[in-house]
Amino acid sequence: MKPIDILLVEDNPADILLTEEAFEEADFEHRLHVAKDGVEALAFLRHEGAYAGAPRPDVILMDLNMPRMGGLEVLDILKEDEALRSIPVIVLTTSRAETDIWRSYNLHANAYIPKPVSVSEFVEVIRSFGNFWFTKVALPPHRS
Repeated sequence: MKPIDILLVEDNPADILLTEEAFEEADFEHRLHVAKDGVEALAFLRHEGAYAGAPRPDVILMDLNMPRMGGLEVLDILKEDEALRSIPVIVLTTSRAETDIWRSYNLHANAYIPKPVSVSEFVEVIRSFGNFWFTKVALPPHRS
């Protein structure tokens, strides 16, 4: 089975490290790619510049609050792009605001996960996410 490609779109270095550590403990083969904001994420997804050889991710795990371009703007762009809209997007953010939750789902996010406060809860959320999305869900196949 080929490794699952995950694009983590996150600007917080501590959350990036926690996510990397949680996925290292996962019991499925994966490759975690990191984009530090929405502009970098779109460059990765469109294979622009330094990302010319980037793989198409099987899933995107994205924060909402980032510099340059936030997650809601990226989500809006992705879901309008025929080549990218089939990639599942999971919002993982500190925001518990109802408006952010509604806007995320209205922009066709596949799930909205509020980031837990404690490190142990955060690691458990990442493990649960991985177990569900990569052992239970049928992901869309890559198109040529």
